[in-house]
This record gives sequence, C-alpha cells and structure tokens, in this order.
Amino acid sequence: MTALATAHAGRIRVLNDNFRSTFIGGRLLLTSGVSELPIDVKAKALLTVKAFKDFTGDNDPYSEHDFGSFEILDEKFFWKIDYYDIDCQGGSEDPADPSKTTRVLTIMLAQEY
Repeated sequence: MTALATAHAGRIRVLNDNFRSTFIGGRLLLTSGVSELPIDVKAKALLTVKAFKDFTGDNDPYSEHDFGSFEILDEKFFWKIDYYDIDCQGGSEDPADPSKTTRVLTIMLAQEY
C-alpha cells in the first residue's frame, strides 16, 4: 500500500471508529431480526459494537475498521459500515471526506446476511 493509500485508509479508520464508538456522524440501522430481539439483547449488541476492537487482517483487510462480528447468547451478529453520498442516493466519491459521505452502520444477525 502506498503512503497516500495508507493515509487515506487511516482517515477512513478514524472516522469509522468515531462513528462506531459514539453512533454520532452517520445513520444506525438494525435489521428486522435484530429489531425483534429482546431489549436487553439489543442493548448488549449496541454496546458490543461500540466497544469492538477485535480487528484482524481477516475482518479488516483494508485497515478501515468497517466490519466486525461477535456472539451474544450463541447468536452470531455482524456489523458493517457503508459509505453513501450525502443524500444516500449512491456511493460516496470519497469516504475519507465527511462533507461528501453519509456513514451507515448496519447491525444484523449473521443468518440475515
């Protein structure tokens, strides 16, 4: 990876980590499967996503911290950050630029993927 690409990924990573750990700076979506879970399980899932730090080469090949998985009560969950333009009509032209990007974090059950 070039120095420019590394810096770009680093900026995306900082923005993703900030959004994921605060849920400020984007939109948060829960799939229907997650929405239907008991409130205590949903709360634990949200807190787990906020505190997630288990990034590896397997789940984070571009070092952007945009995906993770975890288990609660033997149920596997995924979370993913996607990058849309400001109006959420298409993809962002530059996910490192928050003025051009709406981050959308989706929490889902693995079986919904």
